[in-house]
Amino acid sequence: MSSVATSEANTAFPIPANVFAETVTAVKHYTDRLFSFRMTRPQSFRFRSGEFVMIGLPNAEKPVYRAYSIASPAWDEELEFFSIKVPGGPLTEHLQKIKVGDTVLMRKKPTGTLVHDALIPGKRLFLFSTGTGIAPFASVIRDPETYEKFDQVILTQTCRENAELNYGRELVENTKNDELMSEFVGDKLHFHASATREGETRGHRVTTLIENGKLFTDLAIEPLNPETDRAMICGSMAMLREIEGLLQARGFEEGANNKPGTYVVERAFVD
Repeated sequence: MSSVATSEANTAFPIPANVFAETVTAVKHYTDRLFSFRMTRPQSFRFRSGEFVMIGLPNAEKPVYRAYSIASPAWDEELEFFSIKVPGGPLTEHLQKIKVGDTVLMRKKPTGTLVHDALIPGKRLFLFSTGTGIAPFASVIRDPETYEKFDQVILTQTCRENAELNYGRELVENTKNDELMSEFVGDKLHFHASATREGETRGHRVTTLIENGKLFTDLAIEPLNPETDRAMICGSMAMLREIEGLLQARGFEEGANNKPGTYVVERAFVD
């Protein structure tokens, strides 16, 4: 249930008509750089899995808003977000300190390109992410429609350190074991986690794992094929450009909401 009435009473400034004021219900810190939080969801709020919204805090007369992917699925009664902590960041410096009961502001219009509507039908869906770029895919892999459209869903996440992969590991495990989702997921969901500064993938970005074939041998799947595969990309600018180059060299074409293709990329925010 929306907490607008309660939240407005707890803010120092009036809430604009195009903004929801919601209450934090849970916060979890994964490392000194990453955390997630959940908050109440307005009853009227609708979105497509993979979209993002602008969120801020009621700590100034003109709050700072930043784009955040909605990590929760469209059927969830709450909204979940996964965030990086940026020292001195105009929003994250304060957002990382939120506690249960605090107020978070959210503009009412969701948008984004990492949605099923922007892809033409295919058999396998690759979700390439770095860092908090996994957030929109946390929504996508918990959407039953994903498994109705694709025979296989391959989620990859590359971070600097192993501990930064824990959100993704928990996400996949919980999705496979979820009472609602398990019947849709079955054995369709695959997860490949890699750390560039630790372990056997040390020094290897996801692009390297694609080029040397390790990604596909590790998962026992066939290499990328534009005839059957579709892809979504979210992460750092360098990663976006490199993955796009690899896909285009293999015959993939970028899609959009008004012109579906074989891959889509989110350029609204990069880490």
